[in-house]
Amino acid sequence: MNTKYFFWMICSFLLFTGQLHAQYIKLDKNNFEPVNAFLTITKMENKTVIRAIKDAGITAVDEPTFIKLKDIDFTNGIIEVKVLSRLLKDAPDFARGFIGLAFRINDNNTKYESIYLRPVNARVDDQVRRNHSIQYYSYPDYKFDRLRKEAPERYESYADMEMNKWITMRIEVNGTHAKLFLNNNNQPALIVNDLKLGADKTGSVGLWVEVGTEGFFTDLKVTKQ
Repeated sequence: MNTKYFFWMICSFLLFTGQLHAQYIKLDKNNFEPVNAFLTITKMENKTVIRAIKDAGITAVDEPTFIKLKDIDFTNGIIEVKVLSRLLKDAPDFARGFIGLAFRINDNNTKYESIYLRPVNARVDDQVRRNHSIQYYSYPDYKFDRLRKEAPERYESYADMEMNKWITMRIEVNGTHAKLFLNNNNQPALIVNDLKLGADKTGSVGLWVEVGTEGFFTDLKVTKQ
């Protein structure tokens, strides 16, 4: 191969990959805005982590209860983060260690997409509950209960995971499609082919928790396409 042509190909590849805009997010309070949640920066296993707890005053479920990343517009790309959930001492019986990500969050937090985990469900001796280990929902109109009623099994799935253990989440978003990969597996644990807010919505990324969860997040990376 001609040396100059080979050099041009390498430069073009580097330019293309650079356009993906990979960004490792510094876990600093100045980079985040708590929304109906409480934020603490702490240390776990010598790593800086975000600790998030839902505001108990928000009694409805599948609400905007997240730690929102400032100054980012995300439409398509990849969101990666490690999550760990514990049950609070006062967690209700129906708490499942709810923890996950919200994305394409609009400015006033009234619309967004979300995929979250229920780690408690993954290890119980009840197959139906196991099938509800992962959940997609779209705020405000398509919460989990509506989706489960109107399209059972389409927006939930099973994957093995544990409470009080780090779980790597990777969400790939493209148009109306989203795929969730767990713990660096090559195959997605959940596929959503019809994100309810449409293909062209853009917005921020949020670290999401629900009732009864003490949630921890680290190694947050956002790659925009």
